[in-house]
Amino acid sequence: MLLVFGCGVHRVDGQWMLTPASAARVDTAVAYVTANESVYRTGAARIPRPRVVFSGGWPGRHRCEDRPPAGCCEGDLMLSRARAAGLGRYADLRSETRSTSTLENVWYAVEDGLLADFDFDPRQPLGLVSHPWHLPRVRFLTARLLRLPTGAMLNIPVPDATTAGPSWSPRVLHTAARLCLLGARDPAALLRRERRLLTLVASLTHRRH
Repeated sequence: MLLVFGCGVHRVDGQWMLTPASAARVDTAVAYVTANESVYRTGAARIPRPRVVFSGGWPGRHRCEDRPPAGCCEGDLMLSRARAAGLGRYADLRSETRSTSTLENVWYAVEDGLLADFDFDPRQPLGLVSHPWHLPRVRFLTARLLRLPTGAMLNIPVPDATTAGPSWSPRVLHTAARLCLLGARDPAALLRRERRLLTLVASLTHRRH
């Protein structure tokens, strides 16, 4: 199973579209499943189709940006791109469209039942699709929320590491997340702290500009 993390949407001539970084993450998921398609066909009925979840709703909420209309959230647009690429021939495609952050990407995928019936372990890890600069934070947050050991997660990085990095240093954001979530255990506390952190980061970013 793959969990694909969104990286923004924007409006071009009045039309909502994926950012190049979000599109690159979809393309990476398509390439990965297509390259490994024969593995899933071996054994046919004994091996279920892989599931690919595209997760992303309204990342601009913390920056007070407009909310995309129905059908134009990150998850919606990523799912449409994957279907257009023919990924539905090889995988069960789903989307999560309520999240506004990396931690929420994972949490709402759980709450919506998109990860149900899957037991992740080193033999069948949860594939995490994102950019190399984002994956350390993705792994940390996913492990904390799902309580997964390191071997139960598989990095699937976007090949082009230069695409649309964040305005803040990924290392700074990762360190801030670790410190902010220190001692938090239950999902409610984790989500509450991450939202406070993102609101602070958005405020500081606004002051910088």
